[in-house]
Amino acid sequence: MTGSLFTDTPFPPDDPTPAPDAPLAERLRPRELDQVVGLGDLLGKGKFLRNAIETDRIPSMIFWGPPGSGKTTLARIIARTTRARFVTFSATSTGIKDIKTLMEEARKSRRTRASKTIVFIDEIHRFNKAQQDAFLPYVEAGDIILIGATTENPSFEVNSALLSRSKVVVLPALEREQVMEILHRAVEDPSVRKFGVVLTEDALDFMAATSAGDARQALTSLQLVIETASPEDSPADVAKVKEILQRRSLMYDKSGEEHYNIISALHKSVRNGDADAAVYWLARMLEGGEDPMYIARRMVRAASEDIGNADPQALVFAIAVKETVHFLGMPEAGVALAQLVTYLSAAPKSNAAYIGYGTAVHEVRQGDNPPVPLHIRNAPTGLMKDLGYGRGYQYAHDFEDQTAAMDCLPEALAGKRFYEAKDAGAEGEIRERLERMRKARNAERRTQNEE
Repeated sequence: MTGSLFTDTPFPPDDPTPAPDAPLAERLRPRELDQVVGLGDLLGKGKFLRNAIETDRIPSMIFWGPPGSGKTTLARIIARTTRARFVTFSATSTGIKDIKTLMEEARKSRRTRASKTIVFIDEIHRFNKAQQDAFLPYVEAGDIILIGATTENPSFEVNSALLSRSKVVVLPALEREQVMEILHRAVEDPSVRKFGVVLTEDALDFMAATSAGDARQALTSLQLVIETASPEDSPADVAKVKEILQRRSLMYDKSGEEHYNIISALHKSVRNGDADAAVYWLARMLEGGEDPMYIARRMVRAASEDIGNADPQALVFAIAVKETVHFLGMPEAGVALAQLVTYLSAAPKSNAAYIGYGTAVHEVRQGDNPPVPLHIRNAPTGLMKDLGYGRGYQYAHDFEDQTAAMDCLPEALAGKRFYEAKDAGAEGEIRERLERMRKARNAERRTQNEE
């Protein structure tokens, strides 16, 4: 925990300049709104967040955005500009008792001195439910203004009661051009120029492109390059930068929201028949360290859900690739997965089985679940035969079209359609066969009625 509510000194005291040996990203952190790159939709003239900061009428907010998008920077700027006390909390070092003690002090300060308190919680998703609940009554009563910052979806990570009393402010990842603007500004800073290392425009562009929209990561890469390269290497080009940085870490959290975002992108690209996008998202996941068996399982699901009977071999192929992934492991399994996602992308699509199953499930869950008709019940005992089990059953193979004129659904559901085959791929033939059998059953029923 930083700062204190037991003094009249706002946080941070005098907003000290970062130490000369502080990380470059910290030394170059914007200190005023006009220095912030990007976020024009939030900080442009007349925009909500800018007005709230400039007028010091800040509501409780949750800053949600990827790493390096400016969440902590905005909190620091608010700390510099607000007339309220500003207190920060850490999920790892703050207990429930500490929270309640300081919250009570904030309540007392508001009631006796009409003094506002802004509480900033970085990585609020790391606070457990009990810790978050400890803030709730003070937010409700207006004793504190809560500002949380998180890289995770607040819908899942922030208590719903706390979330409903806060405005969620979404900070997007920076665009490549915006990261380039930050890097251009950085290379002109005296603390960078003193190293005497000049970088080519392509080298800067490479750092921007591989930062995944994370300004901190881009500046960390720049710092590593200028402190490692020698002036004799100038101008340092892309090859030199790659040599120093070795390999960037992909923005991919195998257990966080980005995991679900990218698997969703892969599945929907396959569904949309976009093989190029499917291969790209596949590579993103595998290069980020995703378990290839997880991807294989999802593609088995796609083969059944989105392709179905339009290409029955898609499911067979998907199972084969799943076994291949298990047998080979990475990195060789990546090629098999690429083969699968491109095949599934190109395959004819039908979700008829998926919809049919969903319709049947809905019927079962909300219906009366009538009993199985007697004529299609099994009758292994004499008593069951005496009770009518199996009586009137007609053997489908005895009929020319391999279908008898009996109803296999309960009487209450007679004639209801659950599976509506489509005309795509092989399912077109299935549709024709099913329709022929329906017509044959109807014709046989008419004949039986006439007799």
